[in-house]
Amino acid sequence: MANSGEITKLLQQGDAKAFEKLLPIVYNELRQLAGALFRGEFRFNHTLQPTALVHEAYLKLIGDSGKISWQNRAHFFGIAARSMRQILVNYAVARKAEKRGGGQTILALDNVVSFFNTQNIEILELHEALEKLAQMDEKQAEIVELKFFGGLTNEETAEVLKISRSTVKREWEMARSWLYRELKK
Repeated sequence: MANSGEITKLLQQGDAKAFEKLLPIVYNELRQLAGALFRGEFRFNHTLQPTALVHEAYLKLIGDSGKISWQNRAHFFGIAARSMRQILVNYAVARKAEKRGGGQTILALDNVVSFFNTQNIEILELHEALEKLAQMDEKQAEIVELKFFGGLTNEETAEVLKISRSTVKREWEMARSWLYRELKK
């Protein structure tokens, strides 16, 4: 894990030189996040690879950097997780449209966090369930996104959302149970 203080300092500088220095520091963690999303991938002809996902997410992050008031390492990885999720959803939607309903992207997301007892979750189903959860409880959806896609700890999630660790734990348990039931339908 990279030095949190060093990452925060570079993020808060916000200039091009700082972001050039940032990539080598955060790359391995971003790559591990992306790799976890692809572990257990059922489709062997998947054209999007973890490295490409990291690069696309990082380019999006530095492109949006002028619009973001970076707080710290946890905030950065939270936004990186959201970017990766959106890229995967966009990719899955494009693949589904391309095949007109066939060949949906199935990812074994249980490796990211011991989250579900089921083996595989279709990324579009998860996205739709998260959207539905966000309509009911936006905070729970944010917690799921940060922990599930971002791999953040309860402490880091609490820091990003400015809530207590016990609130994160309680809301995570409720959201996890709701999503499990929703995706099992």
